[in-house]
Amino acid sequence: MRNQSVDSESKQLNKPKATDISSDSIWRRMVSRFVQYRPAVFGLVIIVVLILIAVFAPVVAVQDPYYQDYSALKQPPSSEHILGTDALGRDVWARLVYATRVSISVGLVAVAIYTVIGTTLGAIAGYYGGAVDAVIMRITDVVMTFPALIIIITVVALVGSSLYNIMAVMGLLSWPGICRLVRGQILSLREKEFVIAAKALGASDADIIFTHLLPNVLGPITVAATFGIASAILTEASLSFLGLGVPPPQPSWGQMLTDAQKLTVLAEMPWLWVPPGLMVSLTVLCVNFVGDGLRDAFDPRTVLS
Repeated sequence: MRNQSVDSESKQLNKPKATDISSDSIWRRMVSRFVQYRPAVFGLVIIVVLILIAVFAPVVAVQDPYYQDYSALKQPPSSEHILGTDALGRDVWARLVYATRVSISVGLVAVAIYTVIGTTLGAIAGYYGGAVDAVIMRITDVVMTFPALIIIITVVALVGSSLYNIMAVMGLLSWPGICRLVRGQILSLREKEFVIAAKALGASDADIIFTHLLPNVLGPITVAATFGIASAILTEASLSFLGLGVPPPQPSWGQMLTDAQKLTVLAEMPWLWVPPGLMVSLTVLCVNFVGDGLRDAFDPRTVLS
C-alpha cells in the first residue's frame, strides 16, 4: 500500500501543470491572435508591398521623377504617364513611388532613434529608482511639456530642412512616451523572483536590464513603436506640406500635396493631389491596423488564457 501511494504521488509531481505554457506555445498563440485580426494582416501585407516599392523604386517607376517635360505640363493620366504630370511636367507616378522612400525611411529611422533613447532611459530609471529615477523623469516631464510639432518646425527651420535633419530631430524629441512606458514596466518587474535570482547569482546590472528585464518589455515597446511609425509619417507629411520637409526636387507625399492649396487644382486636376493623399491615408491606416493586431497579440490576458 505504501509503495502504491508513493508511486501515485510521484506521478502527480511529474504530471505537468495546466498553467505551464512553453515559450513556443506562447509565440504560436501570439501569431494566431495576430492572424485572426484580418485588418492587421491586410495592413502588414500593404506595408510589405510599400517597403518593396521603396527598395525597388527604379524598377517600379519607369519615368525619371526629376525630369521636367515642359511639353506635357499638368497632363491628365494617359498611357505614357499613368497618373499624369505635375506643373513642371514631371511624372506623378514616378514621384509618388520615390516619395515612398522618404516616408518609410522617416518612419523607421526616427522611431528607431527615439525607441533606443526612450528604452534605455526608461530601463535605467525603472531599475535604479531613487535619485536616478527622479532626474530622468523630471527631464522627461520637461520635454513632454513642449508641443512636439512646433518644436520640430522651429528646429528644422533653424538647422535646415533635409531628410537626415528631419529624422534626427523627430527621433531626439519623441522619446518621452517610450521612456515612461518602459519605466513603468521595469518597476513592476524588478522585484520578481527571476530578477532576485539573477542578482543572487552575481549578474551585473547591465546584464539584468538587457538580458532579463527588457525581453519581457518587448511586447509593449513593439506596439508603441508601431504606432509611432504612423505618427512619424504624418509629421513628415505635415512638414513637407508646410515647406519645411524634404527640400525639392526630392519628392515627398506632403510636398506633392502642396498643389492642393489651389482651388483650380482641387477642382480640375485631382491626379495631382488624390494619389499622395491616398498614400498617406492608406499607409497610416495600415500601420495602425498592424499596431492594433500586435496589441491584441501581446496582451497577456488573451495569450495565457
